[in-house]
Amino acid sequence: MQGIELLIDLVRMARHGIAFTGAGISTESGIPDFRSPGGIWTRHQPVLYADFLAHRPARIQGWKLAAGMFLESRTTRPNDGHRAIAELERRGHLAAVITQNIDGLHRDAGSSTVIELHGTNRVVRCQYCGREWPTEDIVERWQVGDEAPECSDCNGPLKTATISFGQSMPEEEMRLAADATQRAELFLAIGSSLVVEPAASFPRVAKRNGASLVIINREPTPLDEIADLVIREPIGKTMNALMQGLGYFNDA
Repeated sequence: MQGIELLIDLVRMARHGIAFTGAGISTESGIPDFRSPGGIWTRHQPVLYADFLAHRPARIQGWKLAAGMFLESRTTRPNDGHRAIAELERRGHLAAVITQNIDGLHRDAGSSTVIELHGTNRVVRCQYCGREWPTEDIVERWQVGDEAPECSDCNGPLKTATISFGQSMPEEEMRLAADATQRAELFLAIGSSLVVEPAASFPRVAKRNGASLVIINREPTPLDEIADLVIREPIGKTMNALMQGLGYFNDA
């Protein structure tokens, strides 16, 4: 595989690496991405956060999409890419995982320092009082006809703890991601189109601060020209080759 020896060398030397992941890492677990042909946003119109708060029909549409995505993904399992990242963290090469994904698969794979920039679909939060529930509990209500679930404490609208279009990015997660990026010596951008801001700014910051930038993605990205290495092979295949080259067999 072209470039794999350089990737092995860069990871072997890293002691404060960052894995930055997008939807592409989870497609091998059966979760569709958002922007590719056939992706989620080519099949569904996203609901704006302001509309979700203001209008019941928007909440009904939002919950139809959110519940459908949750039911589709709840039986998925981490793939070789997720497991390799968790093992690299365990062995001291990666300091954190910064992810744009909401599926929770990095935590399932064993990664301990996961910064979820776009939130998680495993929790539902009241948009008024902040009370939280496991998503499965609220989806059960939705399945028996509660089309736009409301909080049992304050009657506020319930929404998965994900970042919707028009919703502010989470301040704490952005701060943690910025801090980890500033200290990175290796930045692995894996399965991300690197077009969604402000998240896509992190690889640029890492590179500007002297980190080696590696992009593993099946399609070209806007940052390919500044990367030290670009690999366009499947993620699982690439990460398995990396693990074998390091002598860490990713057999889990």
